[in-house]
This record gives sequence, C-alpha cells and structure tokens, in this order.
Amino acid sequence: MSKHTKDFPALSRRGFIKAGAALGGASMLGGLMPGMAWAAGSDAPEKKEIRVGFIPLTDCASVVMAAVKKFDEKYGIKIIPSKEASWASVRDKLVSGELDAAHVLYGLVYGVHLGVGGPKKDMAVLMTLNNNGQAITLASQLREKGVTDGASLKKLVAASAPGTYTFAQTFPTGTHAMWLYYWLAANDINPLQDVKAIVVPPPQMVANMRVGNMHGYCVGEPWNQRAIVDKIGFTAVTTQDVWTDHPEKVLGTSADWVAKNPNAARALTAAVLDASRWIDASEANRKETAQVIAARSYVNTDVDVIEGRILGSYENGLGKSWKDANSMKFFNDGAVNFPYLSDGMWFLTQHRRWGLLDREPDYLGVARAINRIDIYKQAAAAAGVALPASEMRTSKLIDGVVWDGSAPEKYAGAFKVKA
Repeated sequence: MSKHTKDFPALSRRGFIKAGAALGGASMLGGLMPGMAWAAGSDAPEKKEIRVGFIPLTDCASVVMAAVKKFDEKYGIKIIPSKEASWASVRDKLVSGELDAAHVLYGLVYGVHLGVGGPKKDMAVLMTLNNNGQAITLASQLREKGVTDGASLKKLVAASAPGTYTFAQTFPTGTHAMWLYYWLAANDINPLQDVKAIVVPPPQMVANMRVGNMHGYCVGEPWNQRAIVDKIGFTAVTTQDVWTDHPEKVLGTSADWVAKNPNAARALTAAVLDASRWIDASEANRKETAQVIAARSYVNTDVDVIEGRILGSYENGLGKSWKDANSMKFFNDGAVNFPYLSDGMWFLTQHRRWGLLDREPDYLGVARAINRIDIYKQAAAAAGVALPASEMRTSKLIDGVVWDGSAPEKYAGAFKVKA
C-alpha cells in the first residue's frame, strides 16, 4: 500500500479501484483534490456545521472521535456533537430538524419512517456505526432466586403470575427492545404477556435497577458493566451471543435533510468512516477512545468501566471472565458500516412479530428507501473503504434460525412466540 497524503489512510490499488467503481472512476478522480478531500464547487458540502445528536453510550464513539480527531475537517465540515437525554428526544429533534443527524437506534429510524411509536417522517440511514457490544443485565436479586441464564429465568417466570417481573428496554421500536424480546422468546418467555416491559433511557438504567424498578434490562455499554461494578446486577447474555455481528446504532437523519444536503451527507459519512477505521486500528486507539468518551460531556462515567468491554475483556458478575472475539466493532474493514438492506428488513420482521406493525410492510421497498446505499458508496469512495459483494448478508441467531433477507413475511410469521 502507498500513502497518498500524510493524513489519508493507506489504500490498496484494489481498494481504490473498488472505491472508484462505486462512483464511476472518472467522476471520482475529477471530483477529488490530490489530497483526496472533496473539491470546492459542486462537491462542496451545503452545510459546513453539522449538529449530530448522541446518547451517552460507548457506541457513540465514532461520531465523537470524528469531531475530536478532526476527521471532519478533511471533508470540509465541522461535526458538533449534541448530547441528548433519551431516544425520544433524539427522535423528536431529528423530526423537527433541530438535529441534522444522530447516533441512533436502527429500529427507531424505521419506526419513525412508518409512523410507529411517534410522528411519521421519511427517514434515512447513512451508515451502520457499530456491531455487537450490548447486553442483557439481570438484577442481583434474581441470582438469589437461582437465576443465572435464560433457562433458569424461564423457570422463575413460569412459577410466577404474569407481569410479576419487569424488564426495561430503551425505546419501543429500538434495538434493545428487539434483542430483549428475541432472547426472552428464545427461552420460551413471551415478553408481552409473561413479563412487564417498560422504557428507560440508557443512562438511567443503573439507577432504576438500584431502586428496584426492574428486574432486568437490555442496554448498550457501559451500563451493563456499570451494574457489575456497582454490584447490583450481572450479565446474563451479550447481544453478540444473540446475533453475532448484529447491526446496532446507525448514523440516521431525515430524507429531506439528505435531499437538501447530499454533499454534506456524503462528507459526514466519510468523516465517521475515517473515525471508525481509526478506532478499530489498534488497542491504543481504543484506549484513547475510552479516555475521551468517559468525560462528562460525553458518557460521564469512569474510564475503566468503558475500557474493559471496548477492548473485549468481559466479566459477567458471576465469576466468569473471558476475552470476547465478538465485542463491539466499529469498522472491521468496512463490514460494520455498510447499510445492508437485510439488516433494516430484520427490524421490520420483528416489529411485525411483536404487533408494532398491524400489516405486512413492503420489506425490501422500505429498506431501499431508508438505507441510502448511494450516499454510502460515495462516502466509501472518498474514505477509501471497500464495499461488500452484496446488499444482503446471512446470519444465524441464538435460536438457530437463519436470516438472509429472503422471504421476510414467512420469517416474521414463523416464530412460535409472538404477539
């Protein structure tokens, strides 16, 4: 590989050709400066300052580091990170335009697009921000009742009146709700009938469990590790054990923002791609990331609570420690970031499964409308990131069921435990 400029990551000839093909080689070469920054003129970002919302979670890291490490400057923009209190707040500010874009739950974007759980507005996913790195935490009092995993939880729930036990997720159509419901259902617990489900913002999970408001929750890090450190809970399962390399947060915005600001959308995506690659490049970069995002202006917790799991060093609070090969990934040679159509469609199948959608959507049509693969390809070309061979991918989840984006109606309707 050769260095094109001091600050531009090395790009193989194969990668450059692949990236160029995404835009059409001639237009790519014509539109880029020698240093690979976007040229002024028709390629210039329509908006120079871009306000990007985030929730205090480890997986806000690529958005934060894109600003802190000034990856945004290379593309002619300035990212202004905006700390938000809840996913509902992120939703409302994306809809109103108060935020230009956000670090946001995949399923929230799809829910807003379809008018589920709030206002309806056409939305856009520019890229996936991370895979893996969430978990389901159970309260220490459940351990005292013999619960350490899904099977023992099933026994306790089955021996109790419906609704005796309460579980929290972070947003009705969001990722954490879907991971929680999927795991409970895989253990033959109906999340809508056998237990009570409530919504709690991520930074408030630990405090709510401490005072007994719920017996378990699904959330992103560092709020699962924080429960272990505070000795109020333990990790029953990681989300990478529910679905290895699952999609999690996305860089989301509204469709009309992209229509008005296509060059800015491309520049924003390229800057966050650069940051994602930088984070995943070394353990030292991950440690630096943990130091930065631990600050009060971002996640606001102790560095070591973030650092362990961002490095893949896990403990479950029950005496087990391990190095997790599938801990949070931000880049993985670009495999993390491509907005696969099958990923978006999966959330629709689960929204249908749990009664959030009262009829079958146009699974593929909705995913094609929301996931802006066109913008992503342009950004990937600018950042020198290779593209996958397909817009779909195949995964096997914790119950052994395979999802590949084909036959979504059949997939959604085939689950034994559903609404």
